[in-house]
Amino acid sequence: MYDVFEKLLEYKGVTAYQVCRATGLTTASISNWKAGRYTPKTDKMQKIADFFGVSIEYLMTGRDTEKTSDSGNKYYFSDETAELAQELFDNKDMRILFDAARDSKPEDLKLAAEMLSRFKETNPNG
Repeated sequence: MYDVFEKLLEYKGVTAYQVCRATGLTTASISNWKAGRYTPKTDKMQKIADFFGVSIEYLMTGRDTEKTSDSGNKYYFSDETAELAQELFDNKDMRILFDAARDSKPEDLKLAAEMLSRFKETNPNG
């Protein structure tokens, strides 16, 4: 469970101390949580989840299985989109590529996509 918290810290670019200040948790609670001596109570977990904009379930498991859309996913229109989003979240290198793509000119993005497609064709296993 703490590993999901650490990933969220890294992803959001914040420290545990900043989360504590924003949520009212003590740094000792976070340290004990990290050491496995303490698990925050539901109200504290909700504050942490709210800080990161995730569900308590996600904070505890790294997955969010609450079903609300027709495709059975709470946040995405399809399971494929949800899987892609999770992969981007979990893989720092892919996030860098995605961020670079968002800021690229269309012609540069097309060139990069063609290069990656050719690479994939000639190196199907990576």
